[in-house]
Amino acid sequence: MGGLAAALAFAKKGFKEIHVYENAPALGFVGAGIQIAPNLIRVMDKLGIWAGSAIQNEATCVDAAVVLDGPTNREMAHVAMTNIQNSYGYAHHAGHRASLAGGIFSAAEAERAVHFHFGETLESISSFEPGRVTFAVRNEAGKSRVVTTGILVGADGIKSTVRESLLQGLGFTAEAEETGTSAYRILIDREQMKSDPELLKLIDSNTVRRWIGANRHIIAYPIHNHTIYNIATAQPDVNFAGPANSSWSTKGEKKAMKAVFADFCPTVQKLLDLAPEGDVVEWRLRSHKPLGTWTRGGVALIGDACHPTLPHLSQGAAMAIEDAACIAEALSLIPSGQVGAENIAKALQVYERLRKPRTTTLVSLAAESARALHLKDGKAKEERDRQFAAAKAKGSSVPIPDKWASPEVQQMVYGYDCIEDTRERFSGLFRDHVSRL
Repeated sequence: MGGLAAALAFAKKGFKEIHVYENAPALGFVGAGIQIAPNLIRVMDKLGIWAGSAIQNEATCVDAAVVLDGPTNREMAHVAMTNIQNSYGYAHHAGHRASLAGGIFSAAEAERAVHFHFGETLESISSFEPGRVTFAVRNEAGKSRVVTTGILVGADGIKSTVRESLLQGLGFTAEAEETGTSAYRILIDREQMKSDPELLKLIDSNTVRRWIGANRHIIAYPIHNHTIYNIATAQPDVNFAGPANSSWSTKGEKKAMKAVFADFCPTVQKLLDLAPEGDVVEWRLRSHKPLGTWTRGGVALIGDACHPTLPHLSQGAAMAIEDAACIAEALSLIPSGQVGAENIAKALQVYERLRKPRTTTLVSLAAESARALHLKDGKAKEERDRQFAAAKAKGSSVPIPDKWASPEVQQMVYGYDCIEDTRERFSGLFRDHVSRL
């Protein structure tokens, strides 16, 4: 999604030749639910892809976040989110990832400056010189060709080939970190739920629910005009073996999935019973330690290529799209008549300085939230539950251990405007920064 957003953002800033290289032969958008926070909507609105869009019209406007004890279904926290619109200018939504990606693609495809090249895979980068970045791509027939461009943005995910080329020779590495966690993602149709009053109430609500237990949790919410109930899990990674670059997903078994949550409440059991047979896939959740750099000459990384995150803060796609808007904004702010190699490199380094501290913080918060949600019995869990109870007694404005739903974290995340931040701080950072080509 970051790559599509970057193409659109560059077009909106007036760049005339934007080429997107995609190794898939065509873009077919799949996936499950995605939470669309106000900071993401703010960027989408400025790019002209929110108001009146399909994703806006079909997404659930979230009015509450509820944290429940997995085994007992006891409510541990209830955070009202009806004030989000007034506080941050946009409400919090939950939608379908395919609708979000499809909307960005359609908008980018409609821009005359944007050209898509499907079935082309990056092989290597031979020159990082700003204004003359040179790389090789290979098509589906195995034929390679060399491309020269002004800048290259690597939006190729956590297994990024651009990142690998960028770091080579600089003394930096992308050190993979095992999170020890994997995830199931499940979509349940309304038709499957409507005969059960309890389940019908879930899909008819505007609430995000999270059931938590030792080493695992489940998060669930309605999407697509309440016709689909999205369920995502997190649990110990026991079905994967091999190095970090091996398979990141595996065909799962419904029986094994149910066994992981066997001690969770009857409501959860009913939901998992509805998971389509033969359609259970388990995903490995990976990350890597902060990179030494995101840029080299005229090449820069965005999204999971430079700051992969656990999903527990629901900010992965938002950060990638913010990166895209920020990098386009930064390059457009190079003073007129001064667009040379040194200043291109400097602008990209300013982009990194603008984004890296914030994304590092959010990645850390997601990991911190996972640790708190997955505590086993003991003093730490007792303290966590005490904090949940105290917040529930005092109201929705009190911090809670689930960072995604915690009001002070929401304020820090939802109130942010990456484009305005870039405009306000670029000149000072650009003036004072010493470029490294």
